[in-house]
Amino acid sequence: MLVALAAVYGCKIDDILDIEDRRALPTADLQVLQRQASKPQERTPAPVQPTAPPQPEPDSVLAAAAESAAWAQWAETTNVGDITLEQLSADVQTLAHEYLAGDAVQVFQRTRLLRDRVFALLEGHQPPRQATELYVSAGYLCGLLAWMSSDLGNLRAADTHGRTAWLCAENAGHDDLRAWVCSTRSKIALWEGRLRDAVNHARRGAHVNARGSVGALLACQEADAWSMLGAATEAEAALTRALQARDSTGPDEIGGLFSCPDARQENYAAAVHLRIGKPAKALREAESALTLLATQPVRPYGTEAQIRISQAAALYSGGQPEGVMEALGPVLAMPGERRMGPVTQRMRELGAAMTRSPAANAGVIGSVRRTIEEWCLDSARQHLALSSRDGPT
Repeated sequence: MLVALAAVYGCKIDDILDIEDRRALPTADLQVLQRQASKPQERTPAPVQPTAPPQPEPDSVLAAAAESAAWAQWAETTNVGDITLEQLSADVQTLAHEYLAGDAVQVFQRTRLLRDRVFALLEGHQPPRQATELYVSAGYLCGLLAWMSSDLGNLRAADTHGRTAWLCAENAGHDDLRAWVCSTRSKIALWEGRLRDAVNHARRGAHVNARGSVGALLACQEADAWSMLGAATEAEAALTRALQARDSTGPDEIGGLFSCPDARQENYAAAVHLRIGKPAKALREAESALTLLATQPVRPYGTEAQIRISQAAALYSGGQPEGVMEALGPVLAMPGERRMGPVTQRMRELGAAMTRSPAANAGVIGSVRRTIEEWCLDSARQHLALSSRDGPT
């Protein structure tokens, strides 16, 4: 049959056999094919030749070497180059930085497109080292999408991105990525009300041997969850660990959203001390955080808004209602597309606290409370829904 096929296609028998085919054929058949391959290829029947003596079995050592060479040729091929991998990593860093001060919806869409590109490359073929680098980029991109989805109010989608990011971190064996994914998933669990899960994710990330400032952020997130659970002692202990982690921090691999500068850490501390009934300490930390932010070249508007809300809440709790509106001024001036989920949630918490006040409907407090209620009606989530409905799909 093979001889007939070779004649039909006008090729050699070797051209229609690969290594697996040869392995599957009995030795006797291989000898027949070897004899046939040694004959000249003619389209007209050749005269019958005397039967040739049996040929010796092919040298198995040389055959094995040829098979190894063929596999090596396949193994060294790749659909991605080192320059492309370097550019992908740089693009991830750019997106992580731009999200802090840019248009959230636009950065989300660009992150999604880059993630799709990396996924497509992973579906191709590349050596293990390059595949590992692709998994790291894919993991950070899914982590960004998880964080953004949470900020835009879709916690279920955020959790899905978080699980995929963890898979990428595991496939890459990358501890820094593992820790940042744990931080992202802790944040999602917190805003979804799964406070024990938030603590567990933060602790899991803290046990990873990661570099950079992620250790400080994980401790802050654990403190955040404990404060919501009303566990003041555990919250204070976690804040202490955050300070200790700060002393041993190194450079962050990605930076931007995947970093915890001093102002971000002070923001968490202020929110925690508010919840555990220490408004004076919270006020000092909020004011310190604002001072630190003023020295940064790029001011993350989400972090700044949360700091100012903590400042306003601390002033209110400390019996200084006249300073609340001034503290909230920059927050109230934020356009709707920048009013992320955590910011609007913090504003609702402040409004709810004012509603419980005996002076809820009188004077400055009543005016601030009503202003907050109106402000919360417009949010980034609504702007995302409108852009998804009106724009191209």
